[in-house]
Amino acid sequence: MTNPETSGVELPEMDLLRKFDVPAPRYTSYPTADRFNASFGPEDYASALAGRADEAEPAPLSVYVHVPFCNDVCYYCGCNKIVTRDHSKSRAYIEAIGREADLVKEKITGSTELEQLHFGGGTPTFLSNDELALMMETITKRFPLAAKGGEFSMEVDPRTCPPEKVKVLREIGLNRLSCGVQDFNPDVQKAINRIQPFEMTKATIDAARECGFHSVNMDLIYGLPKQTRASFAETIDKVLELSPDRIALYHYAHLPNHFKAQRRILPADLPGTVEKVNIMFDAIRRLTANGYRYIGMDHFAKNDDELSLAQVNGTLQRNFQGYSTMAECDMVALGVSSISKIGPAYACNPRELDDWYAAVNEGRLATNRGYRLNDDDRLRYYVIMQIMCNFELEKRKVEERFGIVFDEVFAYELKKLKPYVKHELVELTPERIIVSPKGKIFVRAVAMQFDRYLRESNRAGGYSRIA
Repeated sequence: MTNPETSGVELPEMDLLRKFDVPAPRYTSYPTADRFNASFGPEDYASALAGRADEAEPAPLSVYVHVPFCNDVCYYCGCNKIVTRDHSKSRAYIEAIGREADLVKEKITGSTELEQLHFGGGTPTFLSNDELALMMETITKRFPLAAKGGEFSMEVDPRTCPPEKVKVLREIGLNRLSCGVQDFNPDVQKAINRIQPFEMTKATIDAARECGFHSVNMDLIYGLPKQTRASFAETIDKVLELSPDRIALYHYAHLPNHFKAQRRILPADLPGTVEKVNIMFDAIRRLTANGYRYIGMDHFAKNDDELSLAQVNGTLQRNFQGYSTMAECDMVALGVSSISKIGPAYACNPRELDDWYAAVNEGRLATNRGYRLNDDDRLRYYVIMQIMCNFELEKRKVEERFGIVFDEVFAYELKKLKPYVKHELVELTPERIIVSPKGKIFVRAVAMQFDRYLRESNRAGGYSRIA
């Protein structure tokens, strides 16, 4: 087993994993996005934007931009994307992003300086160098980057992001990159239709460091076709050689009925359950033995990285982009299928590009569903995020913040935690709930016990399993 004193996580026995490997939400929001509804519309989103003026200290502002275009389809991908080589589509999209940003700017109150900016996709580096500069100008003309600095990042695909494009990204003001890799093995890459030689990825990451990017992240996936313990160990060797600041190790969920491209993956090529779990366990052992802290679920950061320090200090946050070091921001999300969070409100844009275009071209916010949190939601949001981010919850802080008696309000949930206590995954004291090093793998399941909507609807079967 891994030493929890140095890694922060201890790997459970296989029979324990089988017992507690349940479908569970990832809790990038609470309530989860599948609880949002169509009764929340553009007027509600506009009200939330205007409501920032009512706050004594409005939250810092973040902008997320969804760029849906990709040159090619990766068979494993479940993201909302449009596969095309036609750049006239991306130019029109940037113009529409500007119109949507104007609509938001008309409604929003409070500071419009950005402390966070993130471009996701799809493949943001599908955009040409000129288009990238235009996109950045489109955003920052409405929402300038904070003078004191902040986190300004983009998801990059090395296949569309050679060193000269990395230089452009730095010149337009970005300071963090998240680099898609998934697996370095040629057989795995062929099986997922993503041929990406190690040297290509290395050139992108080396260029980022030469250009002065503050942080480079790397995304990996375990459970892919043709993947084995031995082959993924070689991928981890290459990852350690490249030494990214942060690593995301995602679990591949094979859902061909939901994602058409996954039908090109042969089920017989997928690693079995035991092999897949061992791939994950091997990766955790290697990464935590080589200077990375297990942040939670599928995220790792170097021990001196801001993400690790935020967890140690109890200031780690979680949002739709995953774990974050920033104080909880109001997030304006632009583009097709993006989700905003302003104060206690979530606002979703439509998944279909034509529907999104129709809204912004007609001069209206594109919101087609969303949710406004009530008092109980806010309480449970806080509890769930404390568990997800810090593996620990101090009851007194909850009581002081919300004016409740914790053990009375959550008597049912504390009872549901007893199996986790029995197997030493959770420690309950009169003052705290503590997820043990062995229980950290199951943090989603622990947090799930406080999800009122999940308890009332019994819909956990729609989520991915923990391992």
